[in-house]
Amino acid sequence: MAGGGRRSARSRIRSSTDPNNDESVRPANPSLKLRNRRTKDRSYLPVFNASFKVMLGVCLLAFFTILFMIHHILSHPAEAKITRVVTPFPAPKMMDLPQFQGQHKESLYWGTYRPHVYLGIRARTPKSLIAGLMWIGIKDGSYHIRHVCQNDDGLSTYGWKNHNGRDFGHQLLVDHGMILDVSFLKSKMDGSGYGGDWAVRIETQVEKSEWDEESGGNAQLFFYLADEGGNVLSVSGDYLNSHEDSLIASGSRTDIGDWQLHLKSMDDLEVHHAGFNTPHFHNLSDLVQQNLAAQITRHARLQLSDSSENSPNVLVLQIIGRFPLKTDIVLVSGTESESSRVEERVNNLTGTSLTNQLKWKKQEFDDKFEIFFGLADKVDSDSISVGKAAIGNLLGGVGYFYGQSKIAVSEILNSKNDDNYLYYWPAELYTAVPSRPFFPRGFLWDEGFHQLLIWRWDIHISLDIIGHWLDLMNADGWIPREQILGAEALSKVPEEFVPQHPTNGNPPTLFLVISDFVHGLKNNKFTGTDRNEISLFLERAFVRLEAWFQWFNTTQSGNQMSSYYWHGRDNRTIRELNPKTLSSGLDDFPRASHPSGDERHLDLRFWMLLAADCMHSIEELLDKETKPGKDYATTAKMLSDFELLNQMHFDEAYGAYFDFGNHTEKVRLKWEEIEVGHSHVTRQLVRDVSERPKLRFVPHIGYVSLFPFMGRIIPPASWILEKQLDLISNRSILWTDYGLRSLAKTSSLYMKYNTEHDAPYWRGPIWINMNYRILSALHHYSKENGPYQDRARTIYQELRHNLIRNIVRNYKQTGFLWEQYDQKEGKGKGTRSFTGWTSLVVLIMAESYGQL
Repeated sequence: MAGGGRRSARSRIRSSTDPNNDESVRPANPSLKLRNRRTKDRSYLPVFNASFKVMLGVCLLAFFTILFMIHHILSHPAEAKITRVVTPFPAPKMMDLPQFQGQHKESLYWGTYRPHVYLGIRARTPKSLIAGLMWIGIKDGSYHIRHVCQNDDGLSTYGWKNHNGRDFGHQLLVDHGMILDVSFLKSKMDGSGYGGDWAVRIETQVEKSEWDEESGGNAQLFFYLADEGGNVLSVSGDYLNSHEDSLIASGSRTDIGDWQLHLKSMDDLEVHHAGFNTPHFHNLSDLVQQNLAAQITRHARLQLSDSSENSPNVLVLQIIGRFPLKTDIVLVSGTESESSRVEERVNNLTGTSLTNQLKWKKQEFDDKFEIFFGLADKVDSDSISVGKAAIGNLLGGVGYFYGQSKIAVSEILNSKNDDNYLYYWPAELYTAVPSRPFFPRGFLWDEGFHQLLIWRWDIHISLDIIGHWLDLMNADGWIPREQILGAEALSKVPEEFVPQHPTNGNPPTLFLVISDFVHGLKNNKFTGTDRNEISLFLERAFVRLEAWFQWFNTTQSGNQMSSYYWHGRDNRTIRELNPKTLSSGLDDFPRASHPSGDERHLDLRFWMLLAADCMHSIEELLDKETKPGKDYATTAKMLSDFELLNQMHFDEAYGAYFDFGNHTEKVRLKWEEIEVGHSHVTRQLVRDVSERPKLRFVPHIGYVSLFPFMGRIIPPASWILEKQLDLISNRSILWTDYGLRSLAKTSSLYMKYNTEHDAPYWRGPIWINMNYRILSALHHYSKENGPYQDRARTIYQELRHNLIRNIVRNYKQTGFLWEQYDQKEGKGKGTRSFTGWTSLVVLIMAESYGQL
């Protein structure tokens, strides 16, 4: 995945220096505060005959004054650079565009924007009213609270089978014999407050008799509301005592006005509650478990205490009923208005009316899916159902986050102390996420692939997401590659991956989507309204995209003209077999064994080509003049120069393209005894180099080798194209029956661990984002006249078939899409419920490919 936090996720204890408080940006370590003080001391020399001592004193004073000034001058650039790192880009914000205001903004106000929990609802505002679902599951004879998406929970399947990204979603969860069918619906009626109303329908049943016996035949559901703004939530005693009224809770907020929560069911329900007052909302299930544990200890019953702390801002409702159980929960806003028509709105979102609306929304989703992707004549019904689940869970996994990124400044200060960091400004992010259980946060290079699918479904949601990302740009034109905003996002990230490094980039994949926008505008692929909004978006975005390009072009440039390399590799490691390149997104893909400024990274060269070509296209579209030093057309021409590319990256002996750098193949991991302390000795795997590295091509064939092919700059008649097709189709190199493996079987690092515990990641397994781009190039060359056209078509058809068949097979067998797929047997690997770029299978089915 995108490196960094892509290997493991664990809980962490929050420090007292919480970055998500609305505090000003400040150094985390007081010793790092840079001083910019002018001395307050003033020297005074009385008029008298000069003496040697006086002259010496004057000289000493002048000497120290000069030293101070030199120190101030030398230290000021570092201070200025650090200030720029945590300063927003000085341009109008993307999200202030009129097209993101008004009805658009209100229509997206509420949503399932908490992807890390099985069901989580919030508004797109920093201090929201949030809602969610918990339940008691049974595993291995023990009770467990389900709330946060966890692979360890062992659910057979979960995910949004349908979700339109706006006002409707349907999710199925299967937990060791218990089935939860959950639907979400939004409604905007006369009398509604800002953002309208929403409803959740929960249906439960059991498919295993032993489950029914162990649970006593009862479902135990917990639905909660929490107000991040600290507003008090009130419980309705009428419902809890008699069930005669559907009103169960109420409150008031400045954004939506007065609100009410209603619960309706035809089943006989038992309802209990507990109220809590807490500033923390990322661990609400802990509060529920503690309350239940106390009740079990005191009263030997598994139910909430029916009590509340003072001024509760969290309310948990326990719903107990016999299987099968069905209940509707509705939040209506703006209830203070005399014309609010609360009863009518509640009835509209419950019972038969809700049933009919959900059926209509499901049909609307199915119809739109076929209109936009046209799969009926291209794949079978099983594939279509998997495609719907893929885009449904991608859209259902879109989240809203608010907080401050933690920024490492050790590189700027030339310090080895990893604790040197500052905080970004408080910012919001609306974004899709790669995986709800493992990566429920924003990743920069993933998002470009996500948007290849989302823009085709809803161009306005896509523009909104891209605009949010561009607004995270700092004054230097840098965007942090992993967005860990807010306590809920932070709770899923290992500590060492939290700080973002302002010297490191990430593939600018958003240019893939923006290229599609520009091409669509030039070819009249959009409606008049959409065309106008996209044009206005690009007009405002241009200065940010320009700064982003210039940041890459200056900070990631290599020692040789037109070369680039990913910064951030560790050239002092004694643990890694091959120092990782996390910033590239291809984490452990083999690069030069000894990182240096002499490296030339092939993949980054082509990301820069994509960016330069896109910038030139936008200039033409918007009729902008070329600025001095920013000739994107010339840059694109140079980077696409086929002869120059071959001189810098093509190895005729292999017939393949490679990185270049200071490299030796004579590197291994071996066990050594290392003394720890004064008397303790431990065995550790350490890096052993038995040959002096030299500047050369890095002879590892894999995804990186195919970037010139993916970039489509190889002439259709070139013999090098034939060599590329040979590499792709050779079973001893990249080809498998399940997709193209990430690293050739012939590589010395194929499926090798990078450290004792660092398993191969991009060293063999099959990844769908790269296979999608390779398919796109094959599709291109299959339509280009030349001697290899027919062969490209044959390979394209077989590779597409293999990818679809394997992804669908795995989904049917496991209930999930996966992060990667095993190259030997095709089994899903990595994290499951990975409907980030694996959802590109929908575009593979539709044969819908972008321009690059």
